[in-house]
Amino acid sequence: MTQTIQKTLRDSAAMRWTALLLLALAMFCSYIFMDILSPIKDLMLSERGWDSTAFGTMQGSETFLNVFVFFLIFAGIILDKMGVRFTAVLSGAVMLIGALMKWYAVTDSFVGSGLETWFTNNLNYIPGFEELGVSPFYRGMPASAKFAAVGFMIFGCGVEMAGITVSRGIVKWFKGREMALAMGSEMALARLGVATCMIFSPFFAKLGGAISVSRSVAFGVVLLMIALIMFIVYFFMDKKLDAQTGEAEEKDDPFKISDLGQILTSSGFWLVALLCVLYYSAIFPFQKYAVNMLQCNLTLTEPAADSFWAGSSVTIIQYIIMLVVAAAGFASNFQKKKGNQYLLLTISIIALVTYCYMGYMRQSAESIFAVFPLLAVLITPILGSYVDHKGKAASMLVLGSLLLIACHLTFAFVLPAFKGNAIGGVIVAYITILVLGASFSLVPASLWPSVPKLVEPKIIGSAYALIFWIQNIGLWLFPLLIGKVLDMTNPDIVNGLANKTITAEQAAVSYDYTAPLVMLACLGVAALILGLILKVVDKKKGIGLEEPNIK
Repeated sequence: MTQTIQKTLRDSAAMRWTALLLLALAMFCSYIFMDILSPIKDLMLSERGWDSTAFGTMQGSETFLNVFVFFLIFAGIILDKMGVRFTAVLSGAVMLIGALMKWYAVTDSFVGSGLETWFTNNLNYIPGFEELGVSPFYRGMPASAKFAAVGFMIFGCGVEMAGITVSRGIVKWFKGREMALAMGSEMALARLGVATCMIFSPFFAKLGGAISVSRSVAFGVVLLMIALIMFIVYFFMDKKLDAQTGEAEEKDDPFKISDLGQILTSSGFWLVALLCVLYYSAIFPFQKYAVNMLQCNLTLTEPAADSFWAGSSVTIIQYIIMLVVAAAGFASNFQKKKGNQYLLLTISIIALVTYCYMGYMRQSAESIFAVFPLLAVLITPILGSYVDHKGKAASMLVLGSLLLIACHLTFAFVLPAFKGNAIGGVIVAYITILVLGASFSLVPASLWPSVPKLVEPKIIGSAYALIFWIQNIGLWLFPLLIGKVLDMTNPDIVNGLANKTITAEQAAVSYDYTAPLVMLACLGVAALILGLILKVVDKKKGIGLEEPNIK
């Protein structure tokens, strides 16, 4: 009798995990481009004249249209009405268009062009936005930073649309199955993009001994072309699944604007959304400055130009070792035999120690921060599986907030105390970065799988869109705030640059990051308070956040 039951692609573990891999690889590429300029903030100052305010304003522009033109809300409606596959391909195309604009903005061809002249003379005053203090441009902002900001805004529309689409796609393929594990695994792989960016962005910028920041951005553009291909392949997989199941949710039960009321009146939804904005605002904006923060707080001495550690081959070797750390650690979670699991864990740990040693020998802040997602890759599947089978999602959010606070305070007060101690400072940096990455893994494993428990299936896309929109307010605001706070709390550097008593290269590695880091730690405190409130609300209203996904 059971042989006559028609199985779908979703019933095949291999096929649904293949669909997940396609979505995760696309997000991996987008995460690389998202932070493509972060590890070369110092070069953007010396090569393009972007001070911290210009850099922060450009970085914050990524989410400007999502927040102030409500594009993310429209993206959620598009997702609910048009479905996952259409929105996935659309988001890939939008990301690529914005990336190409940002790439041209930092090329040598832009210098002296008519576009540079136009951007120099225009967009210095935006009525309404200027009065509210939320303008994405300002008078005196370098023209290349303005045009890059425009491209980054368009990219930001695409990447956030992709984010809600991927979340909805995972729900579609994994609901009732290992959904938290799938979401955690997708984010673990996507976050390897952060490490990849930290290693290869400076590598391409300095390739051949001649500095060119546009090469780094071009690397990201090529990867976004690959991401678009991944979404197109997923399009056909998803189409075949719908043909098998006869699903057409966006047609059978169309989205209505009035459905948003159901989302907005849920106290659980608001607590999860606010937790998200606080938590992500303390991580993603920090990533954009983390390498420069390490450059300013660690005592790093460049290796001799003719040594192995200064060559380009060491970058490739170190990245391969990183992949071994990630692959062995990730695979260890899926081994049924304890012997195989311990073997893979041992390989992962040895590779991680080797990677850290190489980062120290290279005296490279970029490769030191690149360990950020590695521990997350190892433990995210564990956490996801735990939430699937045991629950405790709200408790994990509280734990994540505690770790977040501890890490930012360590960066603010402990790490600077080790300046001058070449080995001690690097060890403190490595441990803190790994713990911060681990705390970050608690969010995708616990928060995102909780959303389907808060709203009806037909408006999951809109619920994710609203959360992402609220999150984007923080992702727009805090890169900008960090840049402004850095300039305000480092007047000697700002005045030195203006008076030409300090070079751009010296200024780039001389900032005091204490104030911005304390500000980010305060976000962790607020997230902790909300996490505790969420536990109380969950228990009182029986939302089920502490219950397992698989029953």
